[in-house]
Amino acid sequence: MSLAVGTALPPRELEMTPQRLVMYAGATWDWHRLHYDAPYAEASQLPAPIVDGQHFGGLFTAQVFEASPAARVTKMALRFRSMVFAGETVTVTGEVTGVSGDEVTVTQELRVDDRLCATSVTTAVLP
Repeated sequence: MSLAVGTALPPRELEMTPQRLVMYAGATWDWHRLHYDAPYAEASQLPAPIVDGQHFGGLFTAQVFEASPAARVTKMALRFRSMVFAGETVTVTGEVTGVSGDEVTVTQELRVDDRLCATSVTTAVLP
């Protein structure tokens, strides 16, 4: 895939299942109960366990890698907008907004339906 300014990256859609949240917790050693324990989340007045916000960064990075598997992410300006809960399906979209030599900048959004949950400006070096 050519990554020129204006290129839309293929969208990623992913259901945030309880199993996915536990796998992420295991990979990052972040075992806070809010990320996997439904009764604990409900006792905290949340509708379900919440997706770890750093998981969003992983999803943004994965979208860049899918577009250019040999890319190396060098910078990410991640902004959290809204929580994502277990059972919700997220959609990640992105567009190349800058190219300078071997460096590409991608502006990305993570949404649940019409709700904006996170944004990122991700910079990567391409081989």
